[in-house]
Amino acid sequence: MALRQNDYETVRALGLFCDMSDDSFAGLLTGSFLQRFPARVQLIAEGEPADFLYVAVEGRIELFASANNRDSTVTIVEPVATFILAAAVKDAVYLMSARTLEACRVLMIPSANVRDAFDKDPSFARAMATELATRYREIVKALKNQKLRTGVERLANFLLKRQTAEGSTGVLELRMEKTTLASLLGMTPENLSRAFATLRAYGVEVDGSRVKLTNLKDLTTLAKPAPLIDDPTT
Repeated sequence: MALRQNDYETVRALGLFCDMSDDSFAGLLTGSFLQRFPARVQLIAEGEPADFLYVAVEGRIELFASANNRDSTVTIVEPVATFILAAAVKDAVYLMSARTLEACRVLMIPSANVRDAFDKDPSFARAMATELATRYREIVKALKNQKLRTGVERLANFLLKRQTAEGSTGVLELRMEKTTLASLLGMTPENLSRAFATLRAYGVEVDGSRVKLTNLKDLTTLAKPAPLIDDPTT
């Protein structure tokens, strides 16, 4: 599927691509294609060669890993964003698998094009270094969140960040199965249920996928959000 003009402009505006020359960007997109996928489709499997760099144009995508008959959600990619950049740059295998959480549109860019543009376009090379540094810092924050907080604190901070992202109304939609949320937070589904039960005393009301936060002050006191973990600008 060819890129529509508005999709082209959306992808072109990403920090990774916006400073490239027009010729370099055109070369990058050579052989690329935009694909629609329904929910719960696996896009890539860890251990496979990284043939493409992926750009989530619409819909959310779960990155996860598997070992010893267990899966663990690593992160959720929300549009518009690239993923699996490091593997594409290194011409290495994927360290994570990816599957759609909902209907998605995904741009697939040949990894060879990415490496060629890296060699030829200094602006793209600088943007790529910045992107990789940003992803590295996100991983450090995720590790700190996992190691320095209890499950209840991780859930509380997740809810506070989501309600802020959805307009700071005190209401949010989980937009994922609770088993996926538990995995993302490093918890079992049973521990997640107990954590939600604990948070009822802090004004957290759950109705299916809809969560209402009625006492933001007490919830924030419990969560203790920290800029060096929770602020996306640091």
